[in-house]
Amino acid sequence: MKDYRDDYYEASDYNDFFEEEPPKRHRFAKGFICGFLLTFAVFATVIVVGLMLLYKSDLMLGVYPQTPQLGEEEPESFEEDAVLDKLHLLSMYVNQTYLYDYDEADLAEGIYKGYMSGLGDPYTVYYTKEEFDSMMESQEGSYYGIGILVSQNAQTGVITIVRVFQNSPAMEAGVRDGDIIYMVDGDEVTGQDLSAVVSRIKGQEGTDIPITFYRQETGEYLELDVERRQVEVDTVLHEMLENQVGYIEILEFDEPTAKQFKDALADLQSQGMEALIVDVRNNPGGLVDSVVEIVDELVPEGLIVYMENSMGVKTEYSADESYLDIPLVVLVNGESASASEILAGAVRDRGVGTLVGTNTYGKGIAQSVFPLGDGSAVKITTSDYYTPSGENIHGKGIMPDIEVEMDYDSEEDIQLNAALEYLRMGE
Repeated sequence: MKDYRDDYYEASDYNDFFEEEPPKRHRFAKGFICGFLLTFAVFATVIVVGLMLLYKSDLMLGVYPQTPQLGEEEPESFEEDAVLDKLHLLSMYVNQTYLYDYDEADLAEGIYKGYMSGLGDPYTVYYTKEEFDSMMESQEGSYYGIGILVSQNAQTGVITIVRVFQNSPAMEAGVRDGDIIYMVDGDEVTGQDLSAVVSRIKGQEGTDIPITFYRQETGEYLELDVERRQVEVDTVLHEMLENQVGYIEILEFDEPTAKQFKDALADLQSQGMEALIVDVRNNPGGLVDSVVEIVDELVPEGLIVYMENSMGVKTEYSADESYLDIPLVVLVNGESASASEILAGAVRDRGVGTLVGTNTYGKGIAQSVFPLGDGSAVKITTSDYYTPSGENIHGKGIMPDIEVEMDYDSEEDIQLNAALEYLRMGE
């Protein structure tokens, strides 16, 4: 199961998915995290505020300092005494009155998660060691899971399946694109951190994980036991279409993606490709370095995208001189987010291609991941990003040059057909 360090999938309002109120089961864990642990979270000030102060000073120089190792002495916060006094009081009440057994290590992890949650930014999160390992494993393109690509609505917390991979355990179990993950191993996961949910679904090869899916078309809940197996994902698919039009679909921007894209491009060129369609529909994004390397193949020398942090320091990513100088169309839709929008924005602003489809998601901010020295990490929103023309598309997306709504009742891909027709007209 894949997720991303900086991307979320746009879905409709939560109430659109449930015509009747969903069962109010398994609320204890959610309430514990959102209530007690959020309050408990302030204890992390001693560690995290120190890190943030260090980063803040170096951001002015446009660089990130080496991450301090946990256990090193950190600068004191002016609220440290009050924080520690309140923490001591809370600890006393828990120790003396709490009904159930608990693990102090879980409390500590909850503190760190709660501190980051206090920023109110759904893209800024704390990762436990297990969650961070899981995320890094996914980006390498091979993992033990059920073979689905997921993303999360930042407002509703709903986790939706963007794609079920071919020949995966999920496909064999009957899971479909668009299904919503409602419960994992008996616990409701709506609103929980996406990486934590991903980590729970992954596991030892050959074991089963019980998952409850909600199918939007039928309004039914499906309780399935899905086997975990090794899943190797090709993030790029390609084929030659009619009239020597090459077609490359990019599912996500992970570490192997740029090489896979270049291999696909070379194969299509060897077949005599005369025009190209790049499909980033339903692509929730991924790694900035990956998309920049791909865009470098598509646009001439010059700016691809630039980032600007809280101190106004800019970081530019540019293409070199050589590029693919043939007619180009990029397919986009409302689920094309973040890194996908970097590609679409660069193609549009540099005037090398035409966008076809529907308005994109609209995520114009970037995150950085900082390991904390003990296997855990934090992901923090660190900058806005801008297309070559200087536009920040956060919250509004990119409108295509040719707007074509998808007809999901039709067996034909209307948007792809529109792209092919546009290329034919340009001959």
